[in-house]
Amino acid sequence: QMKEANKKKEEKIKELQEFISRFSANASKSKQATSRKRALEKIQLDDMRPSSRKYPYIDFRPNREIGNEVLMVENLSKTIDGVKVLDNISFTLGREDKVAFVGANEQAITTFFKILTGEMEPDEGNYKWGVTTSQAYFPKDNTQEFDNDLTITDWLTQYSEIKDATYVRGFLGRMLFPGEDGVKRVRVLSGGEKVRCLLSKMMISGANILILDEPTNHLDMESITALNNGLIKFPGVILFTSHDHQFVQTTANRIMEILPNGKLVDKITTYDEYLASDEMAKKSGEFFYLFYMRLLHGDRSKLALCYIQKIFKRYLQGKAYSSTTYIDLIKVFGRLVKHHRIIFFHSKRAAASADIA
Repeated sequence: QMKEANKKKEEKIKELQEFISRFSANASKSKQATSRKRALEKIQLDDMRPSSRKYPYIDFRPNREIGNEVLMVENLSKTIDGVKVLDNISFTLGREDKVAFVGANEQAITTFFKILTGEMEPDEGNYKWGVTTSQAYFPKDNTQEFDNDLTITDWLTQYSEIKDATYVRGFLGRMLFPGEDGVKRVRVLSGGEKVRCLLSKMMISGANILILDEPTNHLDMESITALNNGLIKFPGVILFTSHDHQFVQTTANRIMEILPNGKLVDKITTYDEYLASDEMAKKSGEFFYLFYMRLLHGDRSKLALCYIQKIFKRYLQGKAYSSTTYIDLIKVFGRLVKHHRIIFFHSKRAAASADIA
């Protein structure tokens, strides 16, 4: 608030100074200029104390440049407690992909990350990392990582190729652990301190692929900002999930959603654009349902049918609709074809057309 007040005062000062400079020598405006000089003298900027907030320095530097072959996932499936959380998932990653996994199916995302890092085996399908890749993993549950009596410095040293204590403490210092904190036992660390330790581990690893499962949990705003900036400028590949909207929007250039049925939606887009298209799909689905109900109640107007044809044409072209909407459209059109003898041409060039009895 003080910063905003000073900004307004500075704007007023500039306005008064411009008037005084312009009209002080003008006889007809001299009184107004004198009045503004008095007003200018009364304006006092508030003293602003330097911020006490401290930002960690997060900088992920890969030891090796990543090649063109990054990751290939083929027909990967996994069932947990009788529920199929991953169902025939396939995709290929490029060397510049920063992928955000979004949606409510958190168990599926965590399971998928564990499979990619070798902590879990898929029931079906396979995946293959490129030969130039190296991975660093930030797990959602870090309990096992800190279930020991090591000091912070000793804990981080075990993950460093360079075992020099000064070198290791440098990474801890970046994450706001002063020298005396190096002897603290990792078992007694707070949630935020454990997160900062894990980020130190990822930085010291030199990996060119980062996999992060909810890294913003337990972090304050300064640390989230620092992590956000570190990921934005990271030259490698990222797979991550977070509930922080701004964090996802500014980091990701590709969005994947694992639906409740285990299927994958994959869009090369920003998070805001993805949400907008998803909202469009929901609205289109509502309109579609209304027209469908009109047809079921005997309204076979060309307006209703043409509208549905338009939706189906966009469906065939893969525009604007999520996979769940596709499934609903297929079911509904199956009934329309049966009851109203509507003929559709499955072609990207040919428009859907209707033959109404």
